[in-house]
Amino acid sequence: MSTLSTLRTAPSDADRALRRRHIRQTWGHPWLYVPLAGALLLMIAPFLWMLSGSFKPEADIRAVPPVLIPTAPTTANFHELFSTLEFTSMFANSVIVAVAVTAGNLIFCSMLGYALAKLEFRGQRAVFTLVIGTLMIPGLVTFVPLYVLVANMKLTGSLLGLILPFLATPFGVFLMRQFISSLPDELIDAARVDGCRELAIFWKIILPLTRPALATLGIITFLGSWNNFLWPLVVAQNESQYTLPVGLALASSGQDFTRYGILLAGSVVVLLPVMIVFLLFQRHFVAGIATTGLK
Repeated sequence: MSTLSTLRTAPSDADRALRRRHIRQTWGHPWLYVPLAGALLLMIAPFLWMLSGSFKPEADIRAVPPVLIPTAPTTANFHELFSTLEFTSMFANSVIVAVAVTAGNLIFCSMLGYALAKLEFRGQRAVFTLVIGTLMIPGLVTFVPLYVLVANMKLTGSLLGLILPFLATPFGVFLMRQFISSLPDELIDAARVDGCRELAIFWKIILPLTRPALATLGIITFLGSWNNFLWPLVVAQNESQYTLPVGLALASSGQDFTRYGILLAGSVVVLLPVMIVFLLFQRHFVAGIATTGLK
């Protein structure tokens, strides 16, 4: 009787194979988690150090060997940051510049991308070639001519001088052109047959279908504009036009040494809006990256 019960309860080879297959489907290859966890740790280690350092006294930050966890956590760095820096004004400047630049790229890059992808006009290929060519030019090469142009327009020392040169970028035009090229021409032809004008086609048909690409472009543009340092440092000629990266760099640098506590606390504050924007649009961002350029 016990032998029969054992035979009934003992798993067969097929059951064991089925269980192993279920484990592989559920967990994949467990040995891959070790290098992936190590790579993840290397990626987030600077951010963890930044977050930990923002709550450390200056002595702990400069300690050798390094102190990983604050011995006496404090918010003095944040208090000093907000008291010594015109934080509200600089934060408002950063928001205005980043939002205006992002909105400009979403509008103008998508319009030009639609024209290059779906409209036929003389010089279309030359314009697209010019866009591709400008992608290969480093930004530092055009920095001085762009500054001279802005200075001749009397825009230095104003927020408009920080916004106007970046309202459209070659990367944004290329990204939107590639995505819009993958949309079926039949939708546009049907709208034209119904008497829909090009602007209405763009606004009512193209833009709703390009949300993943718009989210991708918006996140990349917002991140670049929010973290831009060199251009605001040169163009914004007084403290009232400084953005957060510039103000943070100037506030944390003393005559003899750098105050790393204020710098790390400011880095945490600067990083938060970017993280919020990415978390809100990450689904569209991933979809845009995955489908851009596919036919």
